[in-house]
Amino acid sequence: MKNISSSSTLHRLLVIAVPMVISQASDTIMLFADRLFLSKLGEEYLAASMSGGLTLFMLSSFFIGTIGYVTAVVAQYYGSGQHEKCADATFQAVGLALISYPILLALSPLAKLLFSSVGQSDLQVELAYTYFHALVFGVVFLILRHALAGFFIGIGRTRMVMIANTAGMLVNLPINYILIFGKYGFPVLGLKGAAIGTISGNFVIFLILFLFYLRTENRKEFSTHKALKIKPLILKTLIKFGVPAGIEMFLNIAAFNIFVQTMHTYGTDVAAAVTVAFNWDIVAFLPMIGMGHAVTALVGQNVGAGNFSEAEKSTYTGLWTAWIYSFTMLIIFLLGARILVGVFLPEGDPGSSEVFRMAVTMLRLVSLYILADTAQLIFVGALRGSGDTRWVMTVSVILHWGFAAVVIYLIKIVHISPVTAWVCFIVFLITLSMTMFLRFRKGKWTKHTMVDAEKNISDYHYNTGVCAEIISEEPVEESLS
Repeated sequence: MKNISSSSTLHRLLVIAVPMVISQASDTIMLFADRLFLSKLGEEYLAASMSGGLTLFMLSSFFIGTIGYVTAVVAQYYGSGQHEKCADATFQAVGLALISYPILLALSPLAKLLFSSVGQSDLQVELAYTYFHALVFGVVFLILRHALAGFFIGIGRTRMVMIANTAGMLVNLPINYILIFGKYGFPVLGLKGAAIGTISGNFVIFLILFLFYLRTENRKEFSTHKALKIKPLILKTLIKFGVPAGIEMFLNIAAFNIFVQTMHTYGTDVAAAVTVAFNWDIVAFLPMIGMGHAVTALVGQNVGAGNFSEAEKSTYTGLWTAWIYSFTMLIIFLLGARILVGVFLPEGDPGSSEVFRMAVTMLRLVSLYILADTAQLIFVGALRGSGDTRWVMTVSVILHWGFAAVVIYLIKIVHISPVTAWVCFIVFLITLSMTMFLRFRKGKWTKHTMVDAEKNISDYHYNTGVCAEIISEEPVEESLS
């Protein structure tokens, strides 16, 4: 099999990763702007934006995790040379996305129960549910965009995702500004206006991805226009490997959401400080999700082609590349915390002075786990790309819920301070990162190959020359014309 140099590995990684990082940066800007605009209405609106938005993401996370796993399935089909099955897998994901929508609408009343059950004030409950309730009606576009994005990420043509996400951001920002504050004759909609802006952005992203998916080039190479049937074996593969990822994502987000909601029970001041710290944390975290997606795609392609050494090399190349960005954010958070917090909470405002000091402390503490958080994204991405989802699910869920149980006990029974609870969160993330690294290092992920899960492809063979050609193939970028 052809030997791939480190420079070639880095080049292949960056071709996929750079557009994905930019794509995630677009999502980061949309989320950041939502909270920044709402912070001008008051601390309670800022807190509600995180509480309501995170709860919606929690409820939809099972479907997003399951459907989004089509990235790894497509990548392994692409790496093994079975291009026509890339579109078949995507259609199964789209079908699951459509099925998820009425289920999420039916579950939406549970959100208000969650807000009230953790002990938030009546005002916090009302505002958080207002935001959540407005968002849930457009959640189908969020899930559908993950299904279509998985196709392009899996085949390595991530520029399409970048273009769609950037367009969605450019639509989202002005709509948010106009509707939140009631500009140009529109009524002041506040939280509802922010939700409408988010839904509009997601719709534009989905629409552009759908149009790209049906382009002539994709119809010729992948038969995207013919992949309109349920394929039981492919659907089984997606469910078999995707459901553990979906369960993991849901349970992990649920545990994290319980932590956030419990932190909000300290009061509006602490809720605002936590939201500010997390709002800057996503600037370091979300773009690196793009790098994790790139690692998933490359590992999936190489595992599909039987090149495990290149899959491992891709993972470590992704880690060191991601750490360059993460280390930069670490320095910025340590040295510029007061300036960054001041964007949301003016330092000179006597009413928010305690909130300001707490948010500064929390943001500086964020720098302690940035590198570990990035590492777990990369290693989890690699493990998922290989199909090692059940172990990741089991261990990750145990750690998340163990942390949630401990921190709830410490907050509610021991009555620790908010900053101490924050330190517990940091210890948890570092532990999670070390666990995923050790799993990857042991190499058991090399025994998981999703394309072998289907009986109808068990007789598919390719020689060493074909393998080398697939692995060394540069992702072909499509033009806008």
